[in-house]
Amino acid sequence: MQEDAMTTENRIKITDPERLTLLYERFRDVCLVEKEVWKEIFMPRDVTVGPVRTNFQDRYDVEIDDPLVEAALEANIPRGKEALGAAIHEYRAHLSFWKRAT
Repeated sequence: MQEDAMTTENRIKITDPERLTLLYERFRDVCLVEKEVWKEIFMPRDVTVGPVRTNFQDRYDVEIDDPLVEAALEANIPRGKEALGAAIHEYRAHLSFWKRAT
């Protein structure tokens, strides 16, 4: 699975549609738990061989390129999972996920 289209500052921008779908969902869930827009999320590390260890996680920076989009996402958090998910879907072009190099 190819994840990167751009590498900068020891970070890799995620562009793979499957991975992005998982990251949007994780971002939604973290925002709901934390009750605010969260700019850093963790995902269990992909392991293709050997045992899967859930204590190994990759860290992702979340970048939102427009303060109005961030405000709209923030406003949808109290409305619940479906409303926040719809807002994330609507504004997904303004969200980018950057995997930190390990």
